[in-house]
Amino acid sequence: MKFFFAAILFLLIVHLARAQEDAQSAGDNKVSGKVIDSASGKAIEYATITVYQIGNNKPAAGTITGSKGQFSIGGLLPGDYKLVVYFIGYQTKTLSIKMASQQANIALGNINLAGKVQTLAGVTVKAQKDIVENKIDKLVYNAGKDITSQTGVATDVLKKVPQVSVDVDGNVELQGSSGVLFLINGKPSTIFGSNITDVLQSIPANQIESIEVITNPGAKYDAQGTGGIINIILKHNTLQGINGNVSLTAGTIMQNGSVNINARKGKFGLNAFVNGSYRLTTTTPTSSRRVTTDTATKTTSLLQQDGSGNFNRHGFQSGIGFDWTISEKNNLSGALNYANFGNRSNNNFNQLEQIPDGFGGVLNTNTVNNSNSSFSQHSFDPSLNYKHSFVNKEQQLEIGMDGSFAHNTITAGNDQYLQPQDSLIYGTRNNNPATENEYEIKLDYVQPLDTNINLGVGGKFSGYDISSAANASVWNPDFSNYLYNSGLSNNLDYHQKVYATYAELNFPIDKSLQARLGGRYERTQINSFYANAQQGIKKGYNTFIPAVFLMKKIGEAQTIKLSYTIRINRPDYSDLNPFINTSDPKNVTTGNPDLKPEIWDRYEVSYNNDLGKIGSFMISLFYRQSNGDIQPFIIYHPSVQIGDTTYTNTTVTTRQNIGIEKNMGTNIFFDLHVTDKFEFRSNIIWFYRHTINQVDIGYNSSVTLFRSTINASYQLTDNLATEFFGSFSKRHHEAQGYYPSFTSYSFALRKQFWNKKGSIALVANNPFSKYVDQRTDLFGPGFVTSSFRQVPYQSIGINFTWKFGKLELKKEQPEYSVPDLNPPQQ
Repeated sequence: MKFFFAAILFLLIVHLARAQEDAQSAGDNKVSGKVIDSASGKAIEYATITVYQIGNNKPAAGTITGSKGQFSIGGLLPGDYKLVVYFIGYQTKTLSIKMASQQANIALGNINLAGKVQTLAGVTVKAQKDIVENKIDKLVYNAGKDITSQTGVATDVLKKVPQVSVDVDGNVELQGSSGVLFLINGKPSTIFGSNITDVLQSIPANQIESIEVITNPGAKYDAQGTGGIINIILKHNTLQGINGNVSLTAGTIMQNGSVNINARKGKFGLNAFVNGSYRLTTTTPTSSRRVTTDTATKTTSLLQQDGSGNFNRHGFQSGIGFDWTISEKNNLSGALNYANFGNRSNNNFNQLEQIPDGFGGVLNTNTVNNSNSSFSQHSFDPSLNYKHSFVNKEQQLEIGMDGSFAHNTITAGNDQYLQPQDSLIYGTRNNNPATENEYEIKLDYVQPLDTNINLGVGGKFSGYDISSAANASVWNPDFSNYLYNSGLSNNLDYHQKVYATYAELNFPIDKSLQARLGGRYERTQINSFYANAQQGIKKGYNTFIPAVFLMKKIGEAQTIKLSYTIRINRPDYSDLNPFINTSDPKNVTTGNPDLKPEIWDRYEVSYNNDLGKIGSFMISLFYRQSNGDIQPFIIYHPSVQIGDTTYTNTTVTTRQNIGIEKNMGTNIFFDLHVTDKFEFRSNIIWFYRHTINQVDIGYNSSVTLFRSTINASYQLTDNLATEFFGSFSKRHHEAQGYYPSFTSYSFALRKQFWNKKGSIALVANNPFSKYVDQRTDLFGPGFVTSSFRQVPYQSIGINFTWKFGKLELKKEQPEYSVPDLNPPQQ
């Protein structure tokens, strides 16, 4: 690893030295300017600047604009040139320049680009964003053109995003990794640490402006999130006056609604939103068969369960935010958001247990197990951000404070009746209230060192606190009542503090090669107390995160990127919570307060080609390796004592640092504009995973995973469009067995009216199949389990959306995108 990092640095130094020699031989002349939107006056980032010598069609030099629209090109020999400015959605502009000598310094000032405008019934509509934008260090998926997700939630949008996959239960992976750091408008929240699936399914899809994906974040970003970062940008408009949107969805499974209002006058703006969703109660038939072996007695037992479960969930979010341009160089923004969401399930199972009677025979026990569980949480998320720009626009200081303060409650209970007498033989009642707080303060500063060379430095402090109390009662037949059980009851106090600092240098190596080198240091300090352990745990560890990023431009449309970094996954509340769920006494689940963080080395190389009107193409190759890989883990116990209760023929599922995991694979994405009306997109993920199990020695696993999506849309008329979306995930092998495949498909039709301010969308999910079948086969020392679920997935939904105020669609980076250093230039 150190050799790799040193080799990269050596090559960069050599290239930089050669580039400087070339520049000196060419002279000290340069041409500079700033590209802005002619209508709004805002800077245009990532515009392509190309210089041609008159009479020569081969580019003499080129660059892209920075975050403030600025550019500078040096090293041009004396002569006559034309400078071409290009950006998607705008009219190309050509300027003539003359280099009179090797000391010439031409300042072009502001270069205004006009949008490609069409007029529709008095409404100005500029060229829309591409559905996928490939930026220097991230991919941006613009959800506005997504029709099949209109009636759904955030997970329905995530299915379409390159490099992202979503399973039937709404679990999200990025390049095959579930360790994803989720952000909303660039900010963290405790709600993602409790139940990510619930949160994502409480955000209506039509409330989402875009989704940013960063697989190998730079040194400026938190190291948390082994798979990378997914940032969900909610809709927000900066136009003057009052504008917004209203959306309502009615469906056979999912119902949701949202209201978004923006008001701006001069330099001050307010925005507010309210959204909610409700998943109607659905029934999932399930069955399982488990064969276990007691190695001590050499006897085999059978456990068979058949039944069904009912499930529903709800979510509600609201917030208000402001941004105030105090002066030309000072900006202040803030927000206060509230979230409330949860789920509830009720299960009914017939259970047959066959165990040896000790005399050569078999004892059959028939029971009925009725269980229920629920989860609820509400949280407040305040944030405040200050930004100062200096005389040199590249020099910037930013200070931010964010917090997230949550209360949640888990309840679970069950009653087990012996058949045929129908007598209660076992029962539990569990209540687990908790508080979960997350807060941070950060400082980022950018200092220009020279033309096109920027140094970014900063620091951050973040805290994460959990206070959890689990109270359990168990049925006592002698008293015919539920009595407090100290063995199942516990408390957890967990305090985690992270101190971080970073430095990151952006610079050009030559005319077409850009570099970003950085390092981040994080000190993690943990102080926790677990009641059942009767002792506190104090520990700390240091993590250094190198970040190397190279980007090579080939012409105007092609880029090659190479990156390396380290990512870390610190266990969160759902991993650590020691609450013991015995609602099914044969399948007990609990968290693990002793989990250690997992650390990943990540390498990635990608090739991108903007095919212009034809579309775009991207392929990524990646390799990553972790130590202390965290996975769900099952242990079989012929007999286990939990508190003052003995459980027999029981498995206990928890989270464990399983061992070493290695992944190598590729992601292919293409977006083809077959005709002006027909678009076809596909996302393919293939990778090989090898797990070295250091808990159960010998139970290693190797598997090839394949996941793919296809998306076809057709514009029938100017106001009527149809779309098809399909996804497939191959059955795959993990440390303890095989997990099911998954296939889904959707059809959608959307009609726009009121000069495209209103629309109605009709979406059908899996219309030809009521259920998605899920078969799981797990095994480990002493047990083999096969289970089967039929997940309700067939649904029909209708959505109405109305946009009010001035309608102006244009190429513009969302205000709440994940912050980034100014991109390097040539």
